[in-house]
Amino acid sequence: MSTYDDPPTGPAPGDPAPMTRARAEAALSSLLDRAALTHAQVGGRFPLFAEPGTDRWTTSRRGSWTGGFWAGLLWLRARVTGDAADREAATRCTGRLAAMVDADTVTRGLIFWYGTALADDPAAKALRDRAAHAVLASYEPELGLVPWGSAFGGERLLARVDGVPGIVPLLSTVSPEVAAAHLRRHLQLCLAEQPFTWCLRYDTDAGWTPRDEPPRGWARGPAWLLLAVADAVQHHLTGPDDDWSGPYEPADLLGVLAPTTLRVPPADATYPDGPRDTSAAALTAFALLKFGRREQATVLLTQLVRDHLTEDGRLLDGCYDLGSGTAVRHELVWGSFFLACALAVLTGVIDAGEV
Repeated sequence: MSTYDDPPTGPAPGDPAPMTRARAEAALSSLLDRAALTHAQVGGRFPLFAEPGTDRWTTSRRGSWTGGFWAGLLWLRARVTGDAADREAATRCTGRLAAMVDADTVTRGLIFWYGTALADDPAAKALRDRAAHAVLASYEPELGLVPWGSAFGGERLLARVDGVPGIVPLLSTVSPEVAAAHLRRHLQLCLAEQPFTWCLRYDTDAGWTPRDEPPRGWARGPAWLLLAVADAVQHHLTGPDDDWSGPYEPADLLGVLAPTTLRVPPADATYPDGPRDTSAAALTAFALLKFGRREQATVLLTQLVRDHLTEDGRLLDGCYDLGSGTAVRHELVWGSFFLACALAVLTGVIDAGEV
């Protein structure tokens, strides 16, 4: 079990005091208290994002691609409180994810890994196993990956970077070979040239061609891929004999994908003065913890808690989609989930390898 006994050497820029254990515990408590209030507000629906001014959640009936983060947040609360009612809320929420098992979307990795990883419930484990086999059946060997899918509309034969995290640990439970192949293919495609490309379309005549959405400056692009690589390392999918056939070896990827400046990034680097994306910073911090880079992760976490987390546990300044202007300074359910998980690792509540 990871512990957090001492603050790192050196505070975050502009912060007179680094993250202490008490500060991390208080921040985690506020996030989990907020989850309880959100659960009372949304009932049987899944929260997506909340407006910073009105505190009103936009919700989904089936959870869209973010439902697993909500279930995972409820499981984390149940782990901390030990309360039977919290466990029941998490169990019921996870059960509702079953509607997405056969949905044609690679984001089932996000849904079913993060929605069940912290569960100590046999039904949740059985659901994860069902989902893993369903995703495995969607693997297309000639493409070397599980395609994006058609469940949310648009083109099906896409390789998108947000279709890699979650999938790697989920598929590793049933086929480590396919999990590694899926990650390798995305690394080959996304990192083939600079600036990196976060989405590509497959055509039988043209092969793989880059798409403009998400944009190349997208902050969550490298964060999602960094998390997937960290999971691959933890699940022993990056052995020295693996043929990555790409521009980077696995050992180089931390340096390639981790930010050179530990700051909450702009949602799109093309617009450095535009909205930030705290969810990208929370993702990056959690991935760094998985790599054992606790001091670097804590620099990011200190900024998130100091500058963007309200006293009542709302992580603001997350950007859902800058291009469409959707929820550009909001509370995002996955941002809260990854911040809570990172703080739980720092305080010894969970181990980074659990999630």
